[in-house]
Formats: sequence, structure tokens, C-alpha cells
Amino acid sequence: MLIAMIILIGFTYSRLGGITNAHESLAQLNPQIIEIFGGRGHLGFTSMPALGSNLWWTVVSTIVLGVGIGVLAQPQLVVRFMTVKSTRELNRATLIGGIFILFMTGVAFVVGALSNVYFFQSQQQISFLAANKNVDSIIPLFIQKVMPGWFGIIFLVTLFSAAMSTLSGQYHAMGTSLSRDIVETALKRKTSISLSRLGTSIGILISTFLAWALPRFFEAGTAIIARGTALFFGLCASTLLPMYVGGLYSRKVTRAGAISGMLSGFFISIFWFLFVHESESKVIGAAMALFGKPALWGHPWNVVDPIVISLPIAALITVLVSLFTKKIDESHHQLCFNGVVKKEK
Repeated sequence: MLIAMIILIGFTYSRLGGITNAHESLAQLNPQIIEIFGGRGHLGFTSMPALGSNLWWTVVSTIVLGVGIGVLAQPQLVVRFMTVKSTRELNRATLIGGIFILFMTGVAFVVGALSNVYFFQSQQQISFLAANKNVDSIIPLFIQKVMPGWFGIIFLVTLFSAAMSTLSGQYHAMGTSLSRDIVETALKRKTSISLSRLGTSIGILISTFLAWALPRFFEAGTAIIARGTALFFGLCASTLLPMYVGGLYSRKVTRAGAISGMLSGFFISIFWFLFVHESESKVIGAAMALFGKPALWGHPWNVVDPIVISLPIAALITVLVSLFTKKIDESHHQLCFNGVVKKEK
């Protein structure tokens, strides 16, 4: 994955005449992009959108906060974290992990923006128009046009490697959720490996259905990758992040507080997607069917990502409920942290 990203950014700058020339050419496209998206607050590729505009809220609340914070609460990352032997391995991974993350996200953002320079030079239009207004097709089209044929195969393998790592952790979480959390803990029944496999199989079927259905559901697949990522990341952060932080850094969070925060974050996010955030509520149609309009509230609420509302409320509810409910026994803390936390006097 790292090698593929290095090759991609290298070929991109080489094709556009170097780093300085590529970025200067991108800045010169500001009039063209403002003509198309200026009404939404776009001020050019090298500037932040107008403060408080629709595009500003999308960039800040959905991309920066929704994805940036949501990545901290991904179930598959928790599974990977639990496989680490000690803090020594974590410290060793910090340097290479930081470089890896920089290339994974940085190259994607830079190449996505610079693709506009290539398409304008070759087709006299920005990448959004060159890809027939389907943002999910911009990078595949750019790779097809700019990169050598062999790179497409490497890039596909890169996507598969990323997907395999992510899905293996998620399927493990799905299987244990059914066998441990539901059957053994909630229903008080004996569990088995077969139940874990059943939970994994159900998760695979649901994932396959979503991969097939969502592109058909959301405007024939337009921006489904970006929307699906933001939706999943935001939902995970609102539901799981207060519980993760409380479990790792506080002994005062109670069982009732964790569950209350988790449920409140989940249901507030779902409500916001169904009735307020217009990108989803307009497509789902629940707000239109019940209230006769695509979203309950207008600007800016209809472009504010659910994580901005649901995550603070979930964290607040977690703290408040924990203050007034039964504390967890200190012996349980010692069992969970295996002596890492000091016993309270």
C-alpha cells in the first residue's frame, strides 16, 4: 500500500511538471471552480470554503471531524489493538505508522486535487465534470489516463490488501458480538465456535448486500464511497468513542453510563441521518413522508454532520449517568487492567 501511494504521487508530480508547477497550476484553476461551486462557498482549490457556507460545513464537520475523529472508534482497529503484545510494540510502530498514515491520507487528498490540473490541461474541464459528476470515478479515471497499465493492477491489489485487513477485524467483531455479547452475556446461554461462525457469516451477507444496494440507493452511486465512509465513521464515533475513552482513561464510568452513552449516540445519529442531514434524509424520504420537506431544519443544520451533535451529547450522557449510578468494584478494575492501574486507597 505504501509503495503504491509513493508511485502514484511520484507519477502525478512528474506528469504535471514538478511540485511547484503542479500547485501553481492548481491555484490558477480557481476561477473555473468558483464558477461551478461558488454558490456553495467554494473559494478555490488552495483556500478554505467561505466560513459558514454549505461546503465549509461539509469539509469541517463531515470530512475533518466525521472521518478524522471517527477513525478512532473503528471496531477493526480495536481488534488489532488487542492483538499487540506490549507497549514496546506500540512504541516501535509509532514512527512507521505515522509515515504510513501520512501517505495513505495525504496522497489521496493531494492527487485528488491535482487531478483537476491534468483534466483541465487535457480536456479543458475539471475532474468533477470529466468523471460525469461522479466523484467516485475521479481517481479510477485519473489512474487509467495518467498511470501506466501495470499500475492499475498494483493499485487494485492495494485496495484488496486494505479491504482484507479491515474486513477480517470487522468480521471477528461481528462473530464475537453474536456469540459472546448476545448469546452468552445477554441471553445467559452457552456459546460455541459455531455461533461465532454464524455471526461472521451474517455479517458477510449484510456487507455484501450493502455493497450492492447502496450505490443504487444513493443517486445511482454518486459519492457513495465518501458518504458511506463518513456515515460509518460518524456512527462509530458517536456510539463507541465515549465508551472507549471512558474504559481506557477513567475508573468512574459505570456500566449504566457506558450503555446510556452508547445508545444515545447511536439513536441521535440515526435521527439526524433520517430527518436532518439532507444528503441522507432527502434520499431516504422519511422526513418528506412525515413532514413534507426533505429535512426538518434548514441551513446550517441540514449540512452539519451528525457527529457534531451526537458525539458531545453521548459523552455528556455517559458522564452524567455515571455520576448517579452504581460504581464498578475495584476488584473488577484490577482484573481488567491486570495491575496496570493502581488500587484506590
